[in-house]
Amino acid sequence: MKHNILPVCILALLPLFAPRVKAQTPSDAIMMEPRQFCGVLLYDHGSFDQYWEGAKLRKNGTIETVSRNSGLAMFAYGVVGQLNLIAGLPYVETHSTEPNGGKFNGANGLQDLSIALKYRFLNKQLGKGKLALISTLGFSMPVSNYLSDYRPYSLGFGAPELSLRGIIQYELDNGLYARTALAHLWRGQTEAERDYYYNNGSYYTPWMDVPNAWNYHAALGKWFFKYTLRVEAGFSGVHSVSGDDIRFYNAPQPTNKTVENLVGASAQYYFNKPKGLGVLGYFNRVIQGRNVGQTTGFGFGLTYVFKI
Repeated sequence: MKHNILPVCILALLPLFAPRVKAQTPSDAIMMEPRQFCGVLLYDHGSFDQYWEGAKLRKNGTIETVSRNSGLAMFAYGVVGQLNLIAGLPYVETHSTEPNGGKFNGANGLQDLSIALKYRFLNKQLGKGKLALISTLGFSMPVSNYLSDYRPYSLGFGAPELSLRGIIQYELDNGLYARTALAHLWRGQTEAERDYYYNNGSYYTPWMDVPNAWNYHAALGKWFFKYTLRVEAGFSGVHSVSGDDIRFYNAPQPTNKTVENLVGASAQYYFNKPKGLGVLGYFNRVIQGRNVGQTTGFGFGLTYVFKI
């Protein structure tokens, strides 16, 4: 059977589409106070039945729907002053169905451990709101020996990644805010279970270069009911700076150049009792891409904030 699409790494998408919880993510403008801890448990589901082979959107007649389920545990901690530490680890399960009702074996297991340091340089009253300037330095690496070249069922890229992100947010005193973020992702190599592959030329090695990428994000949101409910809509994307296309009726591989633009919306509510508990939910969809699936996804979870 031919595997015809590159799956999405949930850890890469979570900062883009998961709600910006008070257990914050690397791409939002929320900060933990010193010695404040927030834990997050999140379930995420995504599926597609069409994908972009290069720039052409097509359907795989052998596979009806490819599904991806993830459970994520993550936390954010206020280390000191304006410095936060964020870490997360997902468990991922993938599979697909056939048109006749059968099911293809996928993969499951722990994916990549992600760690980030987040620092706020500025949080200043400016006119009728506050301007915040923040930067995040992140690193991720696989924690299990999953097959990165087993696509569309692979759990992830199977390569280390270093990221540097800049964030700008302006929030009015009435709770309305706008935010934008830009990051560069430096990715390493991954090892495939074969000694030859083609990437705009022949390579007689199992080691594949995973293309570096730009990650961009914009969001508009509003706080309601005395800052207990937050609703947000956003646009996010990942754009590889190099790589090849999926060849006609061939399998995707980690060297592919991927472009993925998504729209999404999220909401989170913080309870007065018990204090510190929050619930969240979100929805997102890929609207344009290259060598990726036209994925529709949703997720929900719990957050809990307390002081150490």
